[in-house]
Amino acid sequence: MPAVSRRAVLGGAGAGLAVGAVGGAWGGRASARDTRPSPGSARVAFHGPRQGGIVEPAQARVEWAAFDLLPGTGRDRAAGLLRDWSAAAARMAAGEPGGDGGGGIALDAGPNSLTVTFGFGASLFDKLGLADRRPPALAALPAFPGDALDPARSDGDLWVQIGADDALVAVHALRVLRRLAAGTAAPRWQMAGFSRTPGATARPMTGRNLMGQVDGTNNPRPQDPDFAAKVFATGPDWMAGGSYAVLRRIRMLLDDWESLPTDRQERLVGRRKSDGAPLSGGPDAGERTPVDLAATAPDGALAIAPDAHVRVAAPASNGGAAMLRRGFSFHDGLLADGAPDAGLLFAAFQADPARGFVPVQQRLARGDGLSRFLRHEAGALFAVPPGAPEGGYVGQPLLEG
Repeated sequence: MPAVSRRAVLGGAGAGLAVGAVGGAWGGRASARDTRPSPGSARVAFHGPRQGGIVEPAQARVEWAAFDLLPGTGRDRAAGLLRDWSAAAARMAAGEPGGDGGGGIALDAGPNSLTVTFGFGASLFDKLGLADRRPPALAALPAFPGDALDPARSDGDLWVQIGADDALVAVHALRVLRRLAAGTAAPRWQMAGFSRTPGATARPMTGRNLMGQVDGTNNPRPQDPDFAAKVFATGPDWMAGGSYAVLRRIRMLLDDWESLPTDRQERLVGRRKSDGAPLSGGPDAGERTPVDLAATAPDGALAIAPDAHVRVAAPASNGGAAMLRRGFSFHDGLLADGAPDAGLLFAAFQADPARGFVPVQQRLARGDGLSRFLRHEAGALFAVPPGAPEGGYVGQPLLEG
């Protein structure tokens, strides 16, 4: 079956949503929705110059997992694991069985835009005798004000990101990879998140986070002339075309946030809650209206407040620093005090964290009014190698070079 464009499938899923939702099985008839292309048939090829799960639109479900190599694991066994993982990921991305494991929970599902992304932590290089090939950009991140990172849910030798538009497909893929890792690597931590389901809105729209804010408007876009320079690394040799992923589990103080009036929330963000338009753009602005950091309100005050998130995070406020953000919401029940254990699984892909995430986060930690409602509870940094060609596996130039 030829690969299906995910964007084409999503475009079909958005049209006629109301018709499909109203008619259908209740009257014993097939609804109009049943005649549209199924989002489950959309495929993202595993093999290629770059790994999937970076530039593709965020899927409805994500699974993150980190693994640590077992004692005595050498380079050959690690290479064997990446070879097995890559082969299984390629099969599942094509909608084929991944192999043993997974419990058969996805047997009747299509690929659902499945992507599997692999990353290497700094600790991997020492364990495999590859310290001389560890890239400088993988240096430990500095401590940021307000961080309370749990070591048990941070870092790791290997990272796996699984995205899919069906939760069972994503969980199945994770089960397959965990089974393949047995005897070579042990799970260190695992997190799950979600995003908007394809077709949930009448037209394609930027998603919202659990604060209700449109999230991701000013992300770099592949058509930008400097996109590759911001997102993809140029070296060392085995990392050329790869990227660096900074991960954060950010809990939101939702009860406190929701007690604020909407205009106060908008001031802290710098955008209207209703449509994501910048407060600097006036009543006719839309989500894509450029932010004007110099604009003033009728009373002479800055339209975008000095501590508004969009001002503090803007490339213009950080010497041009930028990164490709890929966020997913999480909601893991309640804490002991009854507050929701919920927030954002934040991934930022960039060519060099020292020029991307680090300067922006340092400024956010010092001056972002939104930070009073956020708690950074886990974090990690991984080198994400380029993709693998047919017959190869992710990380092969490093592990066999």
